Amino acid sequence: MTPTTSSIAILGIGTAVPPYKLDQSDTARRLVEALSDKPDSARWGRRIFKQCGVQSRYTCEPNLLEEAADCRYLPSGSPEHAPSTAERMAVYKRESVPLGLQAARQALADGAVEPCEVTHLITVSCTGQFLPGMDAVLIHELGLAATVTRIPLNFLGCAAGLKAIGLSRQIVSNDSHANVLVVCVELCTLHIQPSGDRESLFAASFFGDGASACVIGSGKLHHKPLFMLGQERSVLLPDCAEEMVWEVGNHGFDLYLSPHIPRLIGEFIPAEVERLCGDEELELWAIHPGGKGIIDNLQNEFGLTDSQTTHSLGVLRDYGNVSSATILFVLQAMRSHLQDIGSAPASGIALAFGPGLTAEMVKISYVPAVLAQEQPVGEAYV
Repeated sequence: MTPTTSSIAILGIGTAVPPYKLDQSDTARRLVEALSDKPDSARWGRRIFKQCGVQSRYTCEPNLLEEAADCRYLPSGSPEHAPSTAERMAVYKRESVPLGLQAARQALADGAVEPCEVTHLITVSCTGQFLPGMDAVLIHELGLAATVTRIPLNFLGCAAGLKAIGLSRQIVSNDSHANVLVVCVELCTLHIQPSGDRESLFAASFFGDGASACVIGSGKLHHKPLFMLGQERSVLLPDCAEEMVWEVGNHGFDLYLSPHIPRLIGEFIPAEVERLCGDEELELWAIHPGGKGIIDNLQNEFGLTDSQTTHSLGVLRDYGNVSSATILFVLQAMRSHLQDIGSAPASGIALAFGPGLTAEMVKISYVPAVLAQEQPVGEAYV
């Protein structure tokens, strides 16, 4: 038995952040101090930290709160002083699991789904890896069935969270009894580089740590506000392979983000959205905040109001870019707002972008509790 496309929903969402909070202005101050012997880099770093749209974010590494002279991640000492990739991965292994568990438990509770009801587990991360992996640990700690289908999505970048949601929808469309638990954990700040070059400073300015999770299944029997999931689309944008590069280095992962990314997304994405949605009116825009420039360009291209981008900008402001985990922070904030204002049914789209350049898109529809309780959702809301 398969559910109709319109009945597949995000049943529950959970998010978690580590205990250490990075204030953007204080972090910029310490970075500038670390670059005291490189005044041009210090000026550029101060400017990008101020303009990137972040006010705070979180880190699992308390050393990142230390003053410049004592912080091994800032460019104040010799490169040999910086943590090696092995050291960073040891921190990832220790810190990622508690965050993933916290987000997963919240999602299961929010969706009223028991661990024994989970049939598939998708784990997502591009900022660390270990074996046996997080999927094995989560099965044990959450009490999932030993036979649960495990699908790790590793090293796919910021778009991977939405890729996991689209994959979950495909799974449930083939099995109405499936409940897919998606767990995204990203510890981006572990890869801050002790460098004064512009690429490293840009990456250091807006990435944060955190985890998010969701449960996707049939929404027919649930009596709460839901996001129903419609058709998804995944596309590799042409001639963009070198615009976003994420490679393993001796001191963590080295990230290159081209300054052309916002322009390229603004250039290519409108046609892709039209191919997915046609001329359908889209009220809801859950845009992965890969950077303020991306949100601003999409707002301009689609003529969006400030209220349509407020949740993406709000997540960027309060948490930074948490890579694959971020899109569920945005959807959680959007769902809470729609519930608070007593919103009517509304259709929209979720978008995320990653190395490639890859664009992931999923049609979403918000359904208030009364409709989720009284009737299946028709295609009109998808």
